[in-house]
This record gives sequence, structure tokens and C-alpha cells, in this order.
Amino acid sequence: MSSSAAAPSSPDRKRQRTHATIVTHDGSFHADEVLACHLLRQLPEFKDAEIVRSRKPEIWATASILVDVGAEYNPALNKYDHHQREFQDTFSPAHKTRLSSAGLIYKHFGKRIIAQLMHVGDGDIENNAQVELVFNKLYDNLIEAFDGIDNGVSRFPRDTPEAYKDATNLSTIVAKLNPFWNEEGLTADGQFRVAMQIVGSHFDRTAKYLATAWVPARQAVLDAVAARHTYHAGGHVIVMPTFVPWKDHLDSIEADLGIAAVAAQLKAPIAENGGAIPDGLPLYVVFPDPAGSWRIQAVPLTPGSFENRKPLASAWRGLRDDNLDKVTGVPGGVFIHASGFIGGHQTKEGAIKLAEMAVNM
Repeated sequence: MSSSAAAPSSPDRKRQRTHATIVTHDGSFHADEVLACHLLRQLPEFKDAEIVRSRKPEIWATASILVDVGAEYNPALNKYDHHQREFQDTFSPAHKTRLSSAGLIYKHFGKRIIAQLMHVGDGDIENNAQVELVFNKLYDNLIEAFDGIDNGVSRFPRDTPEAYKDATNLSTIVAKLNPFWNEEGLTADGQFRVAMQIVGSHFDRTAKYLATAWVPARQAVLDAVAARHTYHAGGHVIVMPTFVPWKDHLDSIEADLGIAAVAAQLKAPIAENGGAIPDGLPLYVVFPDPAGSWRIQAVPLTPGSFENRKPLASAWRGLRDDNLDKVTGVPGGVFIHASGFIGGHQTKEGAIKLAEMAVNM
């Protein structure tokens, strides 16, 4: 994907346009139409499109596609505005955040953009489970924040869970790129191009990660979870042959496999929960680290929690090297973190052994 953007065009220049045009409003720009324009330029039909910024209806009428202006939502006519009172569309029935132009363009064209990254042909897009997975994940983790902020939706409504994730606050960054009221030498059109480069590069990197790294990682975690009884009869130890970002997948995989219902019964770490360990519940993940040794990490009690289902043994915590080996009886120990959430061993076999011991302690 290219994050480059043609300079927005002044609508007052009189010339014959022989190529596609993306028209949005002029004046102060916002993150949602900046991202919407970048998304469109990832598609073959708009790759070289001129971006025209105007509030003049006669300019709107020349658009190949009209975004964030025009008071009309009509996909058949390539008109994508969300400001009209009657517009209440969301990304899906499960979502509550009303779409901005970013989410609106993404909802209509996002799967094609993702499919290009994943080298999936147009005819296979709608039936491709991995495209669907990335499409939904990318909206939840990135696009919805643009929609929520543009529509004035509080991220933390009173007495309710977080409404949407915002890991970037790109909307604030974009807002600051508008020329100051007394700033000379900068134009809104020129700064719009800068904003497209910043927002576009972040979208491109996030989409590439999900499509080319996150999806393969999910399969690796799924395979390791399925094989967990190979390493521990109770299914409490997961062994990853290679390192992948497993935390981001384990929760949803457990839900798919019915393990989440068992995990949900834990209201506190097992030591505080009567000590009983539900059969098949993963407690530890063993994986290699880049330095060549192996890690053992306790599974969080809930996603993102600093509490764990069963921290590593308190007698091991804070110990390193020979001091750790004397307590565990497993030569080759590297360390156990003082909080018991993670530890290290020089070998895969040693890390698995520590995990097996931790289950029973």
C-alpha cells in the first residue's frame, strides 16, 4: 500500500479533468475524511485520483466519489456523507458507534483493501474467513476511534464499558495540523496532504500487520492450544514452537473452543479461589525468546489484566541463575520475575518442566 497522496486540488482552477476525482469539503480538515481519502486511494480505480476540497455543489457534481460532504449517503451514486440527521448507520448490528466518513468508506471498501494485502482475488473476498477476520479486527482496533471521535462519542460513557479503542489519538494529531489562525506560509490543502501521509502510513502499517502477521499468528496459537494435552495431561501448559503474539489471540480462541466459559468461573487467581484447577484450562505459555532461551508466562486472569490465573510459585520469585536452580532443582534456570508473571530457562525442556511444576504447586 502506498501512503503517498496527491496534493488536494483547488476547485477554482479551470481545467478538464480526465481522471478520477475524490471530492471532500474544504476549510478545516478532520481525521475521518483524511483517512477516508487515503483508503480510497488504495483502490485501483482511485489510485491516481485527484483530491478536490470544496463546499460548492457545482464541484460536488464533478466528483467521481463524494466524501464527508453533500448531505447524502447513496452508494449507488458514490456519495458518502454522514452528517445528515437521518444517518444512524453503524459498522454492524453489534456496534453502537455511528459511522463517520472513515468508517463509512471502510465499511464499503475495506475488504477489497485487505484482500489486496492478502493476495485474495476479488471473486473470493466475501467467502474468505481470514479477510473477514482482519476486516472486523481492523475496524475495532483502529477505524472505530475515528468514527467515535468525529461523532463526539465518549470513549468512556458513564457506568458502561469502554465504547471503543483508541491506541493512537490520531484525530488530535490531525487537528493540530490545520494551519493556525495567524500562521503564514501554510495552506489547508498542503496540510491536508501532510495529514494523509501520517494517517495513511499508520493505517497501512496496522493493516499489513493484521493481514500478514496477526492472522498467521492466530493459526499458530490455535494449533498450540489444540496440542496442549501433549505437554500436560490436564491441558494447562501451552507450548509455542516459535514466538508469536499469543495474548492477542488466546482469549478469542478460548471462546471459540468453549474454554472461556471455564475461565469465566475464575473470579480471582486460583490460589485465592479454593485452589481447584478446572480441567483443560491453560495456565502457562512456554515460548522461545529472541536471545535463544525459553520463557514461561502465566496466562492473565482476564485480557489485559495484571493478575494471572496462577502466578509462578512464590518460592521462585525474584530468583536468578544458580539461586533459582537450587530451589527448583531444574538446572539452567535464568530468572523468575518478582511478581511471578514470567520466567526464563535456557532450554525448552527446562521451561516446560517449570511449567509442569508450577501447575502442581
